[in-house]
Amino acid sequence: MRRITLDIETIGNLIQGDLSLLEITVVGIHDSETDKYTSFLKNELGKLWPILERADILIGYNCDHFDIPILNKYYAGDLTKIKSVDLLKEIRGVLGRRLKLDNIAEATLGKKKSGTGLEAMKWWTQGNVEKVRSYCLDDVRITKEIYDYALKNASLKYRDFDGIREIKLDTSTWEVVLNINPSLTHTLPF
Repeated sequence: MRRITLDIETIGNLIQGDLSLLEITVVGIHDSETDKYTSFLKNELGKLWPILERADILIGYNCDHFDIPILNKYYAGDLTKIKSVDLLKEIRGVLGRRLKLDNIAEATLGKKKSGTGLEAMKWWTQGNVEKVRSYCLDDVRITKEIYDYALKNASLKYRDFDGIREIKLDTSTWEVVLNINPSLTHTLPF
């Protein structure tokens, strides 16, 4: 089973939730087939599509609402046809509210994120591309570790006013893939 854990960084103004106003700066992934972390700038997305097209599952944090729709602006097919596990969606389904990735990472893994999306935008506009790449890949690492923890323990942890609490998750279907991806535009090898 090929799992691609992903995160994107963007630039632009998110007015009233209009994702069409955002542009990708960096996409970071972990590919379970190669066990490697890789990043792609917007002009390198052509190298990313064949990897995503061969994925069985896309894994992310808020990926169904943010990362995948924005990636779809650049892809000729429909990436929503690939099964996804959106960790934020899973958490919200149990708790009824959203939690920040940093909250889950700190309580579950004892780690904090290396920055914020707003800082990444600032770094990008300052021309610090490598800092944005590094930040994006750090988020991919944290997301992958959270996914692995949840899969192994059927739970995650978060910090609340009363301390650390546990979220029980049903992970039994996360790695069950039932269909082939008929709506992808497979990248041609030339």
